Amino acid sequence: MSVTGATGPGSLGIGDLAALTGVPVRTIRFYCDEGILEPARSAGGHRRFDAAAADRLRLVRRLRGLGLGLPAIAAVLAGERSLGEAVAAARAALEAEMASLAWRRAALGAVEAAAPDERSARLDLLAAAEDGRAARGALVEFWLRRIMAPLPDEQVEEFLEMVVPPPPVDPTPAQVVAYAEMVVLAGDRSLNRRLREQSRANVRVVGDEESLLAGMGEAMELASPLVLAGEAPGPGKALDRFVAAHAAGRSARDTPEFRREILRDAQVELDPRVVRYWDLFRLVTGDPVSLGTLHFWLIEALERSVPPAGARVRRGPE
Repeated sequence: MSVTGATGPGSLGIGDLAALTGVPVRTIRFYCDEGILEPARSAGGHRRFDAAAADRLRLVRRLRGLGLGLPAIAAVLAGERSLGEAVAAARAALEAEMASLAWRRAALGAVEAAAPDERSARLDLLAAAEDGRAARGALVEFWLRRIMAPLPDEQVEEFLEMVVPPPPVDPTPAQVVAYAEMVVLAGDRSLNRRLREQSRANVRVVGDEESLLAGMGEAMELASPLVLAGEAPGPGKALDRFVAAHAAGRSARDTPEFRREILRDAQVELDPRVVRYWDLFRLVTGDPVSLGTLHFWLIEALERSVPPAGARVRRGPE
């Protein structure tokens, strides 16, 4: 801050500046000590301020009223950061804090709603998801471990958006409990081991992961209106695209034996813990149809098209 002329005619003493702006003298002294205000000194050693100090102090007061910290304010006053950038950062921080508080409120409600003899177990469950953002990170890691083949970053992000629900901004107690259970499932070692083994097996037989995922996405888009309409799994364009995606990914032909091979590989997707994950996904998001729901529908449609030899494949939820 320039203080040229601050000791000349028209300069302000600290008491004058306090009276002009309504900011207490002790606060002005604090701002001076923190470098927010840089007064000149009179011959007697008293602080003196130029007229611009009042505008500067009013700006500081308004920004403090909005919750901005002194480092952010100092950066704005020094021209190191624009006012818009500083306000946007403060708003983002406030939203994160509000989301954290909403999550805690819902978690407390979940414990309160539990029966007295179930509250200890409920506390243990919620410990897996004390913070929504960290809980989502655990789910992201769970799914990233399943990607064995190199994929473009954009495709990975699209995949994660489909399989990991964002923590609700204002969650209900039931949503927080469901999210916590998803995190517990994601940490299940035996499930992770089984899924990794399947992923390694897929890498050995799938030569074109991108084509497989792209085709799967198209198959699910075709299946979505059928699932929403309550139609039973069966033959049609959705199933044809589903099989064609696997055939393209594995450089194979669509034959009855190939369809049985797909069904054998799908057993891991029908693990009760995976089925439960997708049930919880719907509870968290409120969406009637999830990627898991569509996958179960397509697997059952495939099963009905070519009954596998041996034991019948367990189905996902209706």
